[in-house]
Parts: sequence; structure tokens; C-alpha cells
Amino acid sequence: MKTETTDLTDSSCPPATLLSAYQRGVAILRAAGVANSDNEAFWLLEAGMGEARLRVYSDPQHEIGPEDWPRTESLFRRRALHEPLQYIIGTQAFRCRDFLVNPHVLIPRPETELIIEEVLASRFSADPCHMVDMGTGSGCLAVSLALDCPGATVLATDCSAPALHVAGDNAQRHGVAGRIRFIEGECLEPLSGRALAGTISVMVSNPPYIPSDQCDLLPREVRAFEPLPALDGGPNGLKFYDRLLAESPSLLHPGGILVMEMGINQADDVRRKVSRSKAFIVKSIRRDPAGIDRVICLERTS
Repeated sequence: MKTETTDLTDSSCPPATLLSAYQRGVAILRAAGVANSDNEAFWLLEAGMGEARLRVYSDPQHEIGPEDWPRTESLFRRRALHEPLQYIIGTQAFRCRDFLVNPHVLIPRPETELIIEEVLASRFSADPCHMVDMGTGSGCLAVSLALDCPGATVLATDCSAPALHVAGDNAQRHGVAGRIRFIEGECLEPLSGRALAGTISVMVSNPPYIPSDQCDLLPREVRAFEPLPALDGGPNGLKFYDRLLAESPSLLHPGGILVMEMGINQADDVRRKVSRSKAFIVKSIRRDPAGIDRVICLERTS
């Protein structure tokens, strides 16, 4: 088995068919310890050659051109270094929609979809209203709000200009650029002085929540490639919850909601902060499929 793997990963003899290219790719990924290498090889093959999985099954002996393998092999080698697959192929699904991603933005996770589900369960989902997405990153939340709440106009902030560029491209991609305004700045600071006091019905955020001393312990795919400012939540991981609880009350009208994602074992700490703030009550907490308290919804008091 070791000899076979060595032969298959040898770039001195390029594969000549789709099947052999797929087998070579699988061998490269397996040798690097990449999980799910069989499926990832199909996705990388499609990204590099434009050949879907069905073509590999239906026409495995289809000959590939001399330029096809070097381009595709470079994708497999990047993945073998544990660069996230999403950055290599350039997209990630969120609520069954493809979003552009690159190393300037955090890769959207399935559990973040719970934020949108919480908003859709609120009375604001069908009403004309103003919504805010703090720390928009790829724009997956802002764009999803605009798509799933047709009456909403959305303001989205981020401290990273390159991230806002990606978010803007995603808004264009999904046809909602006219209903989202992207503003550069940290947390909610860029919204001050815009006559927005008491006008916001919904505010959402997937803030950085990893404690600073734990960032180096994250899997290599995360710590070496995803943007650190989108991960590092300060000494205890709660820096941005403090800021959101302090800065959002002046923007939200009474009855408006603040919906935030949380990290593992952070729900109790966030609840305590809410009880001290006096500006909110805890309306609900949603658990992710792993049973973790993942999304908290707060209601602005009068």
C-alpha cells in the first residue's frame, strides 16, 4: 500500500485519464491525512478541470489535456497543506446558497444559519424594517436577511475593507445589493451619527468569540488560514458581547431583537451580562445539532 501511494503521488508521470487523475488526487490527499479525501477529490477535480463527479463515473477513460493536470494538481497540493477546501474552490454553501469566500473572510458554518432561523421566527421577518449585521465578513448573514426578509433593508459593518469587498460581491451575486449598505468600521461605531437611534428592529452578529489564548489550539485549517480578527474574542472570548450590549441599545427600538452566536460554554456568561445590562431580556436560546447553546435572542426593553 505504501508503494502504491508513493507511485500515485509522484508528479513525474502525469495521469492521462479522468479516472487516473481522480485516483492521483485521492492519493495526494490521503497521504496528507485529509479527511473525506474521496469526496474532496471530486470537488477539486471539478474545480480544476470542470469535470463533474458524474463524468468520472460515466466516462472514466476520458483523456485529459496536457494542461489539465498541472493546474488541478496545484489545487490538490494546496489542500494537502490543509488549506480549507472552501478557499481553494472559492465558495461555501449557506442556507443552500453559494457564497464567495477567500482568506479575508471567515468560512460560513452551518450553525450560524440558526441566527437566520431565529430572525425568521420573529414578528419582523415579514415587516418592512431596518436590520443590522455587525461583523458581516462574507456577508452571508446580511444577504440571507435581505433574501429571506423581503421587506428589510440591511446595514452591514466590518472593520476589514477586503471583507466588505467580498460581502459586496455576494450581495451582487444574489441580487440584493440595492437593499444592503456596507460600512467599514469596528463593531457598531460606523453607525453612530447616522440618525439611526431607535430605528433598528433586528440586529444580528456572529462575533469573534474564541479566547485569545485558545486561538493557537484551533485546527490548522482554521488557525493558519482563516482571518484571526474574525476569531479572536479577547482574553475571555467575550469582548464583542460587551460591546454589542453597550452599543446596540441606542439603535434598537423597544421590542427590537439582538441575535448573536455564542461559543461553547459561553451561554451562562452572556446571560449574566444581559441581566446586568438592564437594556435586554433573554427571549430564547437555540441549540445546534451537537446540543450546544449556540444562538441567543435578546429583546430590547422599553
